[in-house]
Amino acid sequence: MWPVHRRVSRRILFLGALGCGWIGYGLGIVTDPRYGTSRGLAPINRHVPMECLGWMWVVTGGISLLSALVFRRAQPAGFAALATPAALWGVAFTVTWAKGGFPSASGSACAWLAFAVAIYAVSGLTDPPPRVRPPEGVRR
Repeated sequence: MWPVHRRVSRRILFLGALGCGWIGYGLGIVTDPRYGTSRGLAPINRHVPMECLGWMWVVTGGISLLSALVFRRAQPAGFAALATPAALWGVAFTVTWAKGGFPSASGSACAWLAFAVAIYAVSGLTDPPPRVRPPEGVRR
C-alpha cells in the first residue's frame, strides 16, 4: 500500500488515466460500435472485425494501466500501448478520407493522429524532481 504522502508522478497519472479511457472506449466498441467509427475504419474492417479491434483497445489500455501501477521500467511499454491504437485509428481514418469513402473522417484522422503525437511527446518528458522541504525553523 502506498503511503498517503507519496507524490504520484504525472507520467503515471497520464498512463493510468488514458489506460482506463482506452479500456472504456474498447468496451464501447465491443458492445456497440458507432456507425461513423465503423465506416471510417473500412480499410481495417476488411481484414479485422470491429469486435477484435475493440478488444485491442481493452488490451492496450490494460497494458498502460499495468505499466502505471507496476514499475517505472515498464512505462515505455505503456506509452507504446497507448500510441499504437491511436495511430492505427488515425491512419485508417486518413486513408478512408483520402479515398473519398467518408468525408467527415478527416476530423477523426486529425484528432487521432494528434493524440498519438501527444502520447509520444509525453513519453519523452521527465517528471519534475520532488520538492524538498526546508528544515524546521528555516524560511524560504
